[in-house]
Amino acid sequence: MPGCAQAREELALRIEIDGLTKTYEGGVRALKSLTMEFGDGVFALLGPNGSGKTTFMRILATLLEPTGGTARVNGLDVRHDRAAIRRFLGYLPQEFGFYPGLTIAEQLDYLALLSDIRDAAERRATVARVLEQVNMQEFRERHVDKLSGGMKQRVGIAAALLVSPQLLIIDEPTAGLDPEERIRIRSLLAELGHDRVIIVSTHIVADVEATADQLVILWQGELLLQGTVEGLIDSTRGKVWSIDVEIDEIPRLKAAYTFTGVFRAAQGVAVRLLADHVDHPRAVPVEPTLEDAYIGTIEAARARAGADSAA
Repeated sequence: MPGCAQAREELALRIEIDGLTKTYEGGVRALKSLTMEFGDGVFALLGPNGSGKTTFMRILATLLEPTGGTARVNGLDVRHDRAAIRRFLGYLPQEFGFYPGLTIAEQLDYLALLSDIRDAAERRATVARVLEQVNMQEFRERHVDKLSGGMKQRVGIAAALLVSPQLLIIDEPTAGLDPEERIRIRSLLAELGHDRVIIVSTHIVADVEATADQLVILWQGELLLQGTVEGLIDSTRGKVWSIDVEIDEIPRLKAAYTFTGVFRAAQGVAVRLLADHVDHPRAVPVEPTLEDAYIGTIEAARARAGADSAA
């Protein structure tokens, strides 16, 4: 689509991270010398709990001061140029609250006022625009305390869109949602990503496959991998196996291989595992998924960490 291509070319937003560190009180190192660059598209931050995803996003959102290194958005430093960055930034934390007793439209109108949109007519037009973007126009008069989890997330995203941000940062948007609501949020993010940069953190791998152009995997505050979804999947091609097994075989296989799943099968149980070669008569090579590749990346990091601590 020429229009989308033109919008991306005009956006050309760059984020440059160089040696970024964050150490909390008590010596807890949340980020350990992160260095990376990324530009237009939807970027997924993957990693287990405690990997540094939220810390990294809060630093980019100018809400948290890094301990060392630099983070720049379009050349603007997150330490020194906070006001300038916030003019084109939308941020939705994992935990956010609403003002009780307000309708969706009243909530967004008030937040637009706090975002320095002073003219009432402009605020009305802005609220109408963001409600249309998140497909919530018909619910504008519903009170926010009567919304489902997924609807609250959509209103939260609408609030983050009030300033028409070039950069949208969203922390765990589908956590705690039922499958139907997760699909709605994922579809919304995919739609929004055509004309802005979106950085979304998640620990749900299926959300990444549905929305992301690229991914970043963090592990204990360090960068494990940055690349495309396809590239990570390709890295495990030829190394994923499925085996129909008896239950009593599982402990031996778990001790020898990296498991990525255990599933019910017609004749018992099927296990899915990662290895260059599997010594089992019923082992069948299968196509890799992003979940296989992600688990393999994390388990390899755990193994290295265990070897380093034992050395």
